[in-house]
Amino acid sequence: MAQKTISEKLAILSDAAKYDASCASSGSTKRDSSDGKGLGSNTGAGICHSYAPDGRCISLLKILMTNFCIYDCVYCVNRVSSNVERARFSVDEVVQLTTDFYRRNYIEGLFLSSGIIRSPDKTMEDMVRIARKLREEENFRGYIHLKTIPDAAPELIAEAGRLADRLSINVELPTDQAVKDYAPEKSPDQIRKAMADVKLRRTVSKDRSHTGKRPPKFAPAGQSTQVIIGADGANDATILGQSTRLYGSYGLKRVYYSAFSPIPDASSRLPLVSPPLQREHRLYQADWLLRFYDFQLDEITGATSGGNLDLDIDPKLAWALAHRGLFPLDVNTASREMLLRVPGFGVKTVNRILASRRQRTLRYEDIARLGASLKKARAFITAKGWTPGGLIDSTNLRGLFAPPPEQLSLF
Repeated sequence: MAQKTISEKLAILSDAAKYDASCASSGSTKRDSSDGKGLGSNTGAGICHSYAPDGRCISLLKILMTNFCIYDCVYCVNRVSSNVERARFSVDEVVQLTTDFYRRNYIEGLFLSSGIIRSPDKTMEDMVRIARKLREEENFRGYIHLKTIPDAAPELIAEAGRLADRLSINVELPTDQAVKDYAPEKSPDQIRKAMADVKLRRTVSKDRSHTGKRPPKFAPAGQSTQVIIGADGANDATILGQSTRLYGSYGLKRVYYSAFSPIPDASSRLPLVSPPLQREHRLYQADWLLRFYDFQLDEITGATSGGNLDLDIDPKLAWALAHRGLFPLDVNTASREMLLRVPGFGVKTVNRILASRRQRTLRYEDIARLGASLKKARAFITAKGWTPGGLIDSTNLRGLFAPPPEQLSLF
């Protein structure tokens, strides 16, 4: 069999990495200029975008070290029983690709994941070798995100955290039972243990010794995880409940939600179609409300029946429509907690309102200048020169925000 070139491996292993949402710029239209027409491509090159700890948007080389895998996770395109084309980068090839792309100013960092080859330790060992060569031999100062293997030896995870900016360990599915059913080789307890170990090492790395010195940094950009939605029957309340526990117990920076994608030669146990991407989007919005807007889980998931979020309107608007008795709010007197619950008001807008109203009484037109989306907010607020009248009690209020009904296809 002819050896694959690096370009051929890159095409296979960057495509295989697209299912990982941890740094994805998914949802865009596919464009390709490899036929010589046009400039630039957004597929096949393995470059995605993510956000650095200081908020900068950076480009990452996003690849799998290999898509060979000894595990047989039902939902994974790279499972051992899958009939996909396989490839494997050597340690030196990943280092060469990263440094070459970096010198050409294509990327600012590396996102590296992998199938499991031979054993979790062997896989993690090779990933650590890549990071070590980049840091210590190439003096690479760019961003490194390693998708770690939870079953790997703790000393390998420790070395990975010393070399990488961020570590991530996928919980895979929303419930332990789903993991056991769909990924029998993986252990939810082992995944949580690895997360707890990363959290502990990060905490220790921030402690100063009695001389005032700090130990080496450990994964300074924190740890994250990914959960696949739509492969099993878990509803949004279950998924967000899992996320809440992960944030609280393991101090995660982010939980990423990846809508299940039908894969080649899929198991009959999987759904035939992927869930709507809008569900993924609504989960991210709900996740944001839980972390930054002081919403409780049951407030968000209780706004609709069945434990699933409303796909037509965002979760905060759904909550506000279900609690119209609390509105309209006077922006000149309402508490910060309640202002954060006004649709169209973000955290920055609320902070600006609180700062501005110390100086003067705010008029309706002032609210727009402070950054609010009045199209959403106007039915829920009062201000000097503005009252929504009977709009808040209108039976058609939801219809002002929801998309118009569409005729479903018969086929």
